[in-house]
Amino acid sequence: MGRVILHCDLNNFYASVECLYHPELKNKPVAVCGESELRHGIVLAKNQIAKSYGIQTGDVVWQALKKCPNLVILKPNFPLYIRFSELAQRIYSEYTDLIEPFGIDECWLDVTQSTGVLGSGKKIAYEIKERIKRELGLTVSIGVSFNKVFAKLGSDHKKPDAVTVITKENFKQIVWPLPAKDLLYVGSATEKKLSSRLIYTIGDIAKSSPEYLKRILGKWGEVLWIFANGLDTTPVTPPLFEDNIKGIGNSITLPRDLTCYEDAEYVIRMLSESVAQRLRRQYLKCYTVQVWIRDSFLFSITRQEKLKNPTFLAREISQKAFEIFKKHWNFKNSIRSLGVRALDLVCANSFYQLEFDSLKKFKLEQLEKAIDQIRRRFGQSAVLPAILLTKSDLPCEIPLHNKIHPVAFFK
Repeated sequence: MGRVILHCDLNNFYASVECLYHPELKNKPVAVCGESELRHGIVLAKNQIAKSYGIQTGDVVWQALKKCPNLVILKPNFPLYIRFSELAQRIYSEYTDLIEPFGIDECWLDVTQSTGVLGSGKKIAYEIKERIKRELGLTVSIGVSFNKVFAKLGSDHKKPDAVTVITKENFKQIVWPLPAKDLLYVGSATEKKLSSRLIYTIGDIAKSSPEYLKRILGKWGEVLWIFANGLDTTPVTPPLFEDNIKGIGNSITLPRDLTCYEDAEYVIRMLSESVAQRLRRQYLKCYTVQVWIRDSFLFSITRQEKLKNPTFLAREISQKAFEIFKKHWNFKNSIRSLGVRALDLVCANSFYQLEFDSLKKFKLEQLEKAIDQIRRRFGQSAVLPAILLTKSDLPCEIPLHNKIHPVAFFK
């Protein structure tokens, strides 16, 4: 028997949750947007009414208001969205224990072993859809297929509140006519490369030779050919333990552009404090530090370097991050957003080569753990590095929230 994979996508998730708590907005165009005064002013989610005005996720707030002057704009409430995401996953868990989140509002479910007891994948999908509507007041689109890629295409095919079944018999009729950009991991740059070679649809990708695609796109060309031909065998992988935590990071969009190294050092230290504290909470250390930079023209770069020994010390992460930053940024353009991430994670008690100053490092680790305890009791601002008191026009509070973003498809 082949696999039976479901992809569940909660429709217009942020906006739908907000409308549950604000029933007076049910028949009005609603968009959840980042805070304009902090320059997160883009549309994060919109309801169906707002969508009918042509408003798209990623629109700048002023663009959205131009399309729909009576648009109701709400600030995001991430703790509430996380709560509803968890409630949805509780429902999913009654059908299978093989659940893989793909962001806050999407999940893959492998129900292969459940079909013998609960019925076909289509029957299970319709039952989940009705339960989400009845128990949570939300709608969900579900794709049912024999692999993860086609299941996701199915959930995107009909929205909202729909089930689409893609089988080995019908996928050429349903999937192949779709534009190439609908296929997982075909972004705008890849789409341009493909269209310049007269490859416009998923079917065109499937009918091209993998060798040709590899010449155009590198190793991803072969991956896309596998996806387009329904040959994906990637398993549904639940996030069971730390091995599935690929990295811990924080990023921030600043209230003003950063224009000098002093500014950057300030923000990097603030973000490193957050990353280090979250590493310690998970009993993890990192071997690699990554820096993400976005300038005022929205051009982004990501750079990373290895550490000699793993660490969860804020000062070591900050020092390495600032070192990376200075190597790769010359302030030809000012900076709008900045991020720091810890990668190559290991257990905090893992063995590694000791150095002459190991005792000093041990004392610093105990110091930062003590600071964690003070912050837990008296708040994040109870103990701050002195550098975070030097710039009143930049935030000094150490953010501890988890960044909400889609996780990697490949584990």
